[in-house]
Amino acid sequence: MKYYAKVNGKEHVVEVVERLGELIVKVDGKQLDMSYREIDDGGQVALSIGNLSYGVSIDGGRHKGAATIAGQRYNLEIEDERERAASAAARARGGKGGDLKSVMPGVVVKLLVQEGQAVKQGQPMLILEAMKMQNEIGAPADGIVKQIYVSERQAVGSGEKLVKIAAEGA
Repeated sequence: MKYYAKVNGKEHVVEVVERLGELIVKVDGKQLDMSYREIDDGGQVALSIGNLSYGVSIDGGRHKGAATIAGQRYNLEIEDERERAASAAARARGGKGGDLKSVMPGVVVKLLVQEGQAVKQGQPMLILEAMKMQNEIGAPADGIVKQIYVSERQAVGSGEKLVKIAAEGA
C-alpha cells in the first residue's frame, strides 16, 4: 500500500508491503531495513532502522497526529492512495454534484443514504470494502442524492458509478 505522509510540512511517499510475514518499507523510493514492535495500547512503539533503535510515542488519529522521538516532536499527516484518489476526484468536481465513482475495485458493504436524501460534503454515503479494508465513501459536495447505482454486497470496478448527487442550488 502506498501512503503520502507529511512530516512537519514536507511530503514523503511511503510504500509498505508485507511478504511472508515481513514488512518491506520504502520511503521516497529508498528501501529501509526496519522493524517495529508495539509496546502498549497507548501509542508507544519500539522502532529499529538498520542498527539504530528508537522509542516512539505516537499521538493523534489515523490521518493527523504527531510522533515524538528522543524529545523531538514531528507533526504528521497521512493519506493512503485510495484517500488521495478520492480527494483528487472531489477537488476536480470543485464541490459540484454529479456522479461519484469508485476509485478502486471493491464490494459495497453498506449503503448509508437513500435517494432524495440531503447530504453534506464529507458525509458518509456508503462503505466500500477494498483490499480487505472497509472505507467510508463521503459526499463530494452538499446536495441531494438523486440516484444510487449500486446495492449492498455488489462488486464494483474502478471508475464505476456509485451515487449521483445534485449540488445544492442546482
